[in-house]
Amino acid sequence: MNVRVLRTELRRSAAPWAGLLVLGGSTAILFLIDGIWWRGTAGWTAQWTSMAMWTRWLLAFWSPLSVGVGALYGLRDARSGTAELFGTVPKPAWRRAALPAGAMAGVLVAGFGLVVAAGGVQVALGDTGYRPLGWVPISLVAALALAAAAVFGMGVARAVPSVLTPPALVVLALVTVAVLLRFGGDDAMPRPVVAPNRLSLLSPVAVEPREALLTLSGSVHLGQALWLLGLAATGFALLVAVTRRDRLLSVVPVLVGAALALGVLPGDARGTYVVDAAAARPVCDGPVCVTAMDRHRLPELSARGTEALRILHDVLGDRAPRAIREESEPRGLGDPRRLDAGTVLVDFDEREFTRASGRDLTRALVAQGLVPTCYARTDREGGLVEDAAAQSVVASWALGESALVPVETPGTGEYDRRAWEDARAAWTVFAATPPAEQRARIAAVHDAALSCSTDRRLTVLAGSEAR
Repeated sequence: MNVRVLRTELRRSAAPWAGLLVLGGSTAILFLIDGIWWRGTAGWTAQWTSMAMWTRWLLAFWSPLSVGVGALYGLRDARSGTAELFGTVPKPAWRRAALPAGAMAGVLVAGFGLVVAAGGVQVALGDTGYRPLGWVPISLVAALALAAAAVFGMGVARAVPSVLTPPALVVLALVTVAVLLRFGGDDAMPRPVVAPNRLSLLSPVAVEPREALLTLSGSVHLGQALWLLGLAATGFALLVAVTRRDRLLSVVPVLVGAALALGVLPGDARGTYVVDAAAARPVCDGPVCVTAMDRHRLPELSARGTEALRILHDVLGDRAPRAIREESEPRGLGDPRRLDAGTVLVDFDEREFTRASGRDLTRALVAQGLVPTCYARTDREGGLVEDAAAQSVVASWALGESALVPVETPGTGEYDRRAWEDARAAWTVFAATPPAEQRARIAAVHDAALSCSTDRRLTVLAGSEAR
């Protein structure tokens, strides 16, 4: 392809605007809106994999746009009345079609690539110390999806040169994406809902990432790449087709791609999102362990963890936890975690750990060790505010505080307000109780928390004098 001709095509056509729309729209969504993608360890600039997954999530907007813009571009010859004229040119049809198809696909990929580059720069500036390569195929398949959608739209518009073709393709693509996303299941522990899992994965759109340790499996990358290559091949075949027979044969690549993809894509939804083994590898300093992805947190966690384990042993004796470990086991949104009496589980997405450092980190570790929570309290999971209130009481006592110090910022809702009023009342009663009784009540709360008992923690701490 002559570079000068391509440059002319880009300068005189509307193709560059498609790339600018992807770049500008993505930037507006990610940078100008204070969304969930800015929060937690799975934020879009927190880690490389979550960055790739969040930009992949944007395909919900840009894949329908790409097929629609491609269809508009494919109507160019029909609108200008030059389709018959170009048909008489001795230049091969595939060479004539390669120029506009390459230009449109190229600008879309370039626009998306700049979005990924912007996210990558921010991740690199954060310098977590963990630099995997598993994010690369996630972004490459996303770029292929945009290119394939554009070429397919061009081919369909060339075969059906109607002003209704672009809007019809956009609506069909939007509906397809919405339906397949609905069938895709939960982001942390995927479950099939209605459609077979393989069918739902024909959409390259990723759900909102919630767990930074989760990534797409290799079979998903391969299956989706085969499907998208078939889709692009069909679109290009429609662009160069002249006879009805050619148009019928052009359907073969997409059918073959779909058949190959359905044979490769995981049939079990749990095979779609898998734990990144390299990211989840434990890195330890004595009894304190974090994942390789969060190894930059280990020095402070180790120092504060050693102090917290000593305090826990003073309070619980031989029943105290002997280790601290970052939680790495995937679970469904809102599902209970597996508690271990000998280990303090740390989830850096939980409110008490999100920005904790120094003495606040020690407080959070002591609180989690004395009253381990069955349900995480994160921005995506509500958890139980009473757990936080009870943790505040026991941690304040264990750290020798003269007043109740919350382990997290109290909420402003009516339910939160009442829970913290109960916590202050329980603290007053608990602080006036004899030391032996205090230890007995803490042991009872600890046992109830480990068993995920429904007993009210504050009632146990306040004893018979509870409100």
